[in-house]
Amino acid sequence: MRDVQLAQVAEQYGVATTYEDWRGRQVPVSPDTIRHVLSALGVDPKNPGRGPGEGLLPPAVVVREGKAPDLVLPGGTRSTVETADGALLPFDPGLPLGVHTLRVTDNGTEHDAPLLVVPDRIEPTALRENRRLWGLMAQIYSVRSRASWGTGDLRDLSELADWSARDLGADFTLINPVHATEPVTPVEPSPYLPVSRRYASPLYIRVEDVPEYARLDPAQREGVQRLARPLRERGRTADLLDRDAVWDAKRTALEILFQVPRAPGREEALRHYLESEGQPLVEFATWSALAETHGSDFRTWPAHLRDVGALAVGKEALNLWPRVEFHRWLQWILDEQLAQAQHSALNSGMGVGIVHDLAIGVQAGGADAWMYGDALVPGLHVGAPPDEFNQLGQDWGQPPWNPTRLAQLGYGPLHQILSQSLRHAGGLRMDHVMGMFRLWCVPEGASADQGTYLRFDHEGMVGTLALAAHRADAVVVGEDLGTVEPWVRDHLADRGIFGTSVLWFENDSEGEPLTPDRWRRDCLATVATHDLPPVASYLSAEHVELRDRLGLLNRPVAEELADSEARVAQWCALLVYLGLLEEDADPVGDPASVVAAMHAYLAATPARMLGVALTDVVGERRMQNQPGTSTEYPNWRIPLTSSEGEPVLVDELLADPRMVARIRRTLGPLGTQSRNT
Repeated sequence: MRDVQLAQVAEQYGVATTYEDWRGRQVPVSPDTIRHVLSALGVDPKNPGRGPGEGLLPPAVVVREGKAPDLVLPGGTRSTVETADGALLPFDPGLPLGVHTLRVTDNGTEHDAPLLVVPDRIEPTALRENRRLWGLMAQIYSVRSRASWGTGDLRDLSELADWSARDLGADFTLINPVHATEPVTPVEPSPYLPVSRRYASPLYIRVEDVPEYARLDPAQREGVQRLARPLRERGRTADLLDRDAVWDAKRTALEILFQVPRAPGREEALRHYLESEGQPLVEFATWSALAETHGSDFRTWPAHLRDVGALAVGKEALNLWPRVEFHRWLQWILDEQLAQAQHSALNSGMGVGIVHDLAIGVQAGGADAWMYGDALVPGLHVGAPPDEFNQLGQDWGQPPWNPTRLAQLGYGPLHQILSQSLRHAGGLRMDHVMGMFRLWCVPEGASADQGTYLRFDHEGMVGTLALAAHRADAVVVGEDLGTVEPWVRDHLADRGIFGTSVLWFENDSEGEPLTPDRWRRDCLATVATHDLPPVASYLSAEHVELRDRLGLLNRPVAEELADSEARVAQWCALLVYLGLLEEDADPVGDPASVVAAMHAYLAATPARMLGVALTDVVGERRMQNQPGTSTEYPNWRIPLTSSEGEPVLVDELLADPRMVARIRRTLGPLGTQSRNT
């Protein structure tokens, strides 16, 4: 097959044949990569058949609220819209928001497609006062207390949010994804590689906050506390987090609580929750029960159990029903504690509350991949092309959505995931929001730089996000860092979705740092992200030495160090020029002064949201995650520690005057508006 024909088929299915890299150069995609991606999508490049959108109706029709549909139907056709509540309406402007069905009759043949009527723009209540919002950003599993079981939990989140709101005037707390993890050990440490994005991880449950804990007899309660004590002792050290030990202990304790008779009101609340969640929760709990027996990768299960809709799966679920019920109950407990965290945040005076984080994808053998079936593409891994900080590219090991199949489903799986994430949240951070437009897809087994982009119908993807956010009255922040087509940021801004602006990346065309007035307004402004070094590490160039030791550089370390030192010098010079940093400040010896100056700089920008990393305010030096590594670095297992390497607990943040003074110094003008004054 000639390359020109291959390119035509690739274009038809949204597969890029060239792309622009982070240096602005056009890079051709190898024909082998293109063929592999098309094959994974179920397309034969030699005989592609009719492509998506070539029939009378596209896979899905998307209309923005109050606007005329731009779908042109042939003369002689008749169209009707059946709304989500069963009403029949004409295909005209004024249709209600929601996911409906468009039915078109042409020469006696009926065609139908999902019809999405979505908000033109997100306008959450929290942003209507046109004031600046600020908040702490934390990897909540790393933020422990004396009472938590070795990793941070939802009670720790509640207390962090309550304190930052009442004492510091914070409007939100942005946390890592709390998506579902494996039901048996080993537990994947990355919160960005879950088994399901629709449900949450029981690792975040505070056992003692489950109401049935109070109904235990003294011997049972002592048994639960014996499980907790060694974990609490370890949690007061700077040792790496051990999720496996935590989950083994918590699962045992939660199984005890599951057996405790519930009060009538609690039983009724559980019944109502299970009814509202319906079949999807049964499927997730069934996957969890099966994973306990067969492992957490359904692709290795007996063949008759790999299809969620198979009769054999239903029979096995009945055999395992007590375990299925246990996993449904766990999600109810999580739902209650997530709701309590948001309630605490809002009750403390936050304008937004908890901002949850939505990972870009899931494990290829996990619950979502099993539940959503052909809506995901096996054989491809989502990742990122080479860029300045990850020069070998990234392979995140997650299957992408199938663009055509997802549209045919009316974006239902995506809407379910978004709605669940926003259920007890005032906002949502969309990790790698460019994935709503295109995803870097790497053929399984290939190196991360041997991928290409797979394009999506962004009107359907972003429209689905807008619909979920509108219904939740939530703020949405898109993480739009890295290689981004310029029009993507414009489209997101037009739809009311904030971008993410990171200090280290805000440079002009000559590589010089931008002055504060040149930042965009509709963004979350931060100094760094969870994929970048804490400021103290950045200032000392420790991050360069780390990447060199791990073999992640593709040029001499001396060049990398020189670039890093030059960038730090540029920023320090600008901070001095702006009067935010003393001229004789020592970035390496006194990083706290530079951290404070950088946050004062953020406060001088027009950005409407400001995020302050908890790691930076306590002086942490270790990275939470080193992109491009898996076992080579203890990613996602770093507890919150001070600049001296001592553990920092939530209790200390609330009670230690020296720590509070340091935080106030870092926050500068951001922390002057205490809600107690």
